[in-house]
Amino acid sequence: MTASSVIGRTAAARTAARASDIRDAASLSFRGIARSFAAADGARPVLRDIGLDVAAGEIVAILGPSGCGKSTLLRIAGGLDRPTSGDVTIDGSPVAPFDPRSAVGFQEPRLLPWRSIAGNVALGLPRGTARHAGRELVARLLDLVGLAAFAGHRPREVSGGMAQRASLARALARNPGVLLLDEPFGALDALTRLKMQDLLLDVHAAAPTTVLLVTHDVDEALQLADRVILLGSEGGEPGAVIRQTIVVPGRRPRDRGSAELAELRGRLLDGLGIDRHGAARGIPSTTTIPHYPY
Repeated sequence: MTASSVIGRTAAARTAARASDIRDAASLSFRGIARSFAAADGARPVLRDIGLDVAAGEIVAILGPSGCGKSTLLRIAGGLDRPTSGDVTIDGSPVAPFDPRSAVGFQEPRLLPWRSIAGNVALGLPRGTARHAGRELVARLLDLVGLAAFAGHRPREVSGGMAQRASLARALARNPGVLLLDEPFGALDALTRLKMQDLLLDVHAAAPTTVLLVTHDVDEALQLADRVILLGSEGGEPGAVIRQTIVVPGRRPRDRGSAELAELRGRLLDGLGIDRHGAARGIPSTTTIPHYPY
């Protein structure tokens, strides 16, 4: 069974749910977001002065070094954490605690240990989904992430990577206005990771939800996102800011071997402080893409 055929059947199952439970893509806005955490020597700033608008249906990837606040920003967007200062809104309305307009795919699976894998995925179904349509959608999502044979297993009976795939399926089942993904493919093998990237794009094409994606994978960000936001410290002050915004050219799905993407990859690696080595040996980089803003 091809991914496109599965997506088609998944879309049909979604349509069977009540129309009032199917949310449109929603815009997401951050205004002056700062977040500090208590420390022995006082408050420790993690984020400062984050301003970002994500359009309805847009896919935005967030990159940055470990500990720079990427996951914190994602949690604030979903109402799982509160900023020290600033505002975040979905479709112009303030984000509420555990906001029902969003769904989150965490770094950890966060599965209920007493439920089966299928039962955990079913938790993401919109309220009011018909029982038959829900069972059908869960089964197809499990097949899509390679867990059809483990539908009846408990989380303790599967590997960590399999549990993470179940978490992703649960988030997709919710059909959210804003999908917040915190390194959702990090536990998958390289080939499955590429397939799941394509799956996310297929799902987005069928039902264009807004996606905010945290990743450490530069290639993944360039393959999936309309824009890539690079977080990091600047000016010697504590707390991460938006250091760079890159608009990724071309329509999705993109050619993973594209020279344009290779150039942007090098630019992002430079921004992350990663030596490209080729430049160090005097190999010139291409200059076909102007620096942002274009």
